[in-house]
Amino acid sequence: MKKALAMLLALMMVLSLAACGGDNPDASKAPEGTTSTAPADESKAPEQPDGDVANKDKPLVWFNRQPSNSSTGELDMTALNFNQDTYYVGFDANQGAELQGQMILDYITANIDTIDRNGDGVIGYVLAIGDIGHNDSIARTRGVRKALDTAIEENGAIKSDAVGINADGSASAVKDGKLTINGKEYTVRELASQEMKNSAGATWDAATAGNTIGTWVSTFGDQIDIVASNNDGMGMAMFNAWSKENKVPTFGYDANADAVAAIADGYGGTISQHADVQAYLTLRVLRNALDGVDIDTGIGTADDKGNVLSDDVFKYVESERSYYALNVAVTADNYNDFMDATKPYAPVANQLDLEKNPTKNVWLNIYNSADNFLSATYQPLLQNYDDLLNLNVEYIGGDGQTEANITNRLSNPDQYDAFAINMVKTDNAASYTALLNQ
Repeated sequence: MKKALAMLLALMMVLSLAACGGDNPDASKAPEGTTSTAPADESKAPEQPDGDVANKDKPLVWFNRQPSNSSTGELDMTALNFNQDTYYVGFDANQGAELQGQMILDYITANIDTIDRNGDGVIGYVLAIGDIGHNDSIARTRGVRKALDTAIEENGAIKSDAVGINADGSASAVKDGKLTINGKEYTVRELASQEMKNSAGATWDAATAGNTIGTWVSTFGDQIDIVASNNDGMGMAMFNAWSKENKVPTFGYDANADAVAAIADGYGGTISQHADVQAYLTLRVLRNALDGVDIDTGIGTADDKGNVLSDDVFKYVESERSYYALNVAVTADNYNDFMDATKPYAPVANQLDLEKNPTKNVWLNIYNSADNFLSATYQPLLQNYDDLLNLNVEYIGGDGQTEANITNRLSNPDQYDAFAINMVKTDNAASYTALLNQ
């Protein structure tokens, strides 16, 4: 009886094994005890971060704020070389600054018969400075001063300090400029300039600019012939608070949608820093590094979907590991072409193949959720491109004041495959790399 029972049990075991593996020639290769949990359509399932890649080795892009010394402008090459897949994406600040200055000069020249509101022979302008320690802000201040001949050089560089109130032209950071137009000489004076920082410490502050123009007007009145700003957020605040009603041309930077639309109502002009190209580059550089392909893929070299940028909209400086979008002046002559600031750039708007470029997770922060350009233009563009590039991006908005408000939300970098960082201050790259080095 026992012998028969043993034979019966052995037979049942053989039949059981045959049932498990008979229809699957690879069944013997499966780990013992495992079961399949794959979704019905694996191609749409986000991939989990590769646990074998240390955070310090994951792709990193600094964007909009280039790691640098806020006093000297010297690039932080340690941050830019954090690992072999670290880059910066921004725009050509000097080229854009020169364009802004030239745009203002061109306007003065074209309107010289009416620009001097009180007829005193002095073309007076006021200047809203975004952040005295930010390379882009410094460049724009210098660009305006250079074009209007109010610049003073020190140690080979144009001074970019705020002058406060400069009623008599005696400020040490600027000088009275001279312009000869149609055979007549005019004096140009920077009547006032100020860093627009609010009481909490946030710079590039539009509300502060809107309040400051009132103070400047009470001091100078019709001596103000031009309003210039380091960006459109501050420029539009001053335009809406005073210069629109008083028909004083106001010039900004960024080509924000409201500023471009305001050109029809007398806003003097703005500069497009090709945010559509910048946003694409920010995520495309990460995509290429994650895929292990040539970094130029889909940038200077067409990818298999035809995405490619021409060399008149960007440049790459290898020694700085930096991609720069090129700028375009937006004026009454062409502003209709820039009305939709959040539309992806057509030459790089083709969807990548999910099988070849599977979903990856990216942590990305905006230094200040209240920044008009970054929140109203740049982030919507990023959100359009993340779908096209098959990237699952988590967007973090900071308070514009402290790095800790942002870094405290990067408590588990293991969850992400790559990082895109927009610092509060350009000096503070180490606040982020320290977290990734842990």
